[in-house]
Amino acid sequence: MKKGTILYKFRYWIFACAILLTGCSEEYNTEERIVVGDVVEDVKDVMEDEKKSSKEMESGNPSLQENTKDIEGDTEDMAVEPEIDNADWSEYFNGLNGTAVIYDASNRRYKIYNDELAVDRRSPCSTFKIISSLTALEYGILEPEDSVRIWSGEVFWNEDWNRDIDFSEAFRTSCVWYYRQLIDDIGKDRMQEELEKLQYGNCDISDWEGRLNTNNNNRALTGFWIESSLLISPKEQVEVMECIFGENSEYSEETQNELKQVMLVTEQERTDISVYGKTGMGKVNGIVVDAWFTGFAETTEGNLYFCVRLGRTDGMEVSSPLAKEIAIQIVSDYSNCNNLNL
Repeated sequence: MKKGTILYKFRYWIFACAILLTGCSEEYNTEERIVVGDVVEDVKDVMEDEKKSSKEMESGNPSLQENTKDIEGDTEDMAVEPEIDNADWSEYFNGLNGTAVIYDASNRRYKIYNDELAVDRRSPCSTFKIISSLTALEYGILEPEDSVRIWSGEVFWNEDWNRDIDFSEAFRTSCVWYYRQLIDDIGKDRMQEELEKLQYGNCDISDWEGRLNTNNNNRALTGFWIESSLLISPKEQVEVMECIFGENSEYSEETQNELKQVMLVTEQERTDISVYGKTGMGKVNGIVVDAWFTGFAETTEGNLYFCVRLGRTDGMEVSSPLAKEIAIQIVSDYSNCNNLNL
């Protein structure tokens, strides 16, 4: 039996019951009878419309059938989840404890090495400079052409930080004191709102001052993003990169372009892809426990969003430049041979 016919008969019974109740109950006052009468008339109208629709469906009305197909198609598209494939990239890591995640946007496919570490949330460290730069640029807190901040005169361990510095140099040298000031200018409320919008890991900026960082107690060189309250996994890093630079990005083209300029990896030798990213490194009690490189690559086939994180490895040196080197190798090889089992 057709669905429309069943619904028609069901509504017919509602109509019959409404008439029966109207005629049998002597307790209704005049106002109640008027209301019931209106309901009966409404039921009649609905039944006529339903009867007409049912006949159109049974006769194969092309417009109704096409609309039904469109709705079903949209539902199927929304239900499609990206594929997740495990990858054996152990040769790139050469015994290092680490993970790599690539999201191929054109094919809606993840390739993940060491899936357990890929979902393990850790401190983002200086990779968070992507987010603070993004927020400051988008809201006009940072103007690249007028971005110089004055050095306080305090001598820091990195010689590149011991001078007045602008946005581009601060990003390139990963100048913590510059970004400490920039994040303070952004403010807690706006930063919290932005992290929730991006679904950035645990979105926890409760340790704004960075007091949980046991490796540094100098406020100019610490904050919630350095071995503190804010945590994010490598897979989430990749999702955030697509949120910022993907087709459905809510950020202005101007903001994206300004950010891409400072994220561009200039030493990349290949000309058919452009790699953008940011390193990050965190220590606990003087030992490197987090080394990152996250970003994306523009290729002829579309964007690849990636993240490599290295963790503490006994007897082996761990650093963010090494994470960067591994990431670029994997992304380059994947782009060149994405049909192979990489």
